[in-house]
Amino acid sequence: MAKDSKENKDLRSEKEEKSEKSGKENKNNKPENESKGDKGKKDAAVIDRLYDVVMGRRGGDVEKSYSAKLFSRGRGKICQKLGEEAVETIVAALDEKPANVASESADLLYHLVMLWAETGVNPDQVWAELEGRLGTSGLDEKKGRKNSKFGKSK
Repeated sequence: MAKDSKENKDLRSEKEEKSEKSGKENKNNKPENESKGDKGKKDAAVIDRLYDVVMGRRGGDVEKSYSAKLFSRGRGKICQKLGEEAVETIVAALDEKPANVASESADLLYHLVMLWAETGVNPDQVWAELEGRLGTSGLDEKKGRKNSKFGKSK
């Protein structure tokens, strides 16, 4: 979306910067996360790397980093942006163009990572929560949280 072009550019530059910092090569001259069997495969480790970049931007120059600027505006603004990106992802999904859904999903995940960083949640905590839910029926899992502070699940 046009209004987010600066945000997307900033996010890309953050990804590029992190890529440069973590661009360790193995003895086969391939990036560490690329082995013979998974050439070009992308995985959730990118979220961990993004989290590291975001954390590195906390308290940074708000004139040079969208992440630093968003941190400086506070939790409420981060939540607002996360909500906006969620809606944009839904709209893209209703438009039924996978490329748009992927692009908006990346924006959504970026803002979710920002919220994690702001609230002191580490990706490992989220991965552990997901891991604990594997093999459990979604219906059973929801029953287990029906008495949460957010009310009864539907």
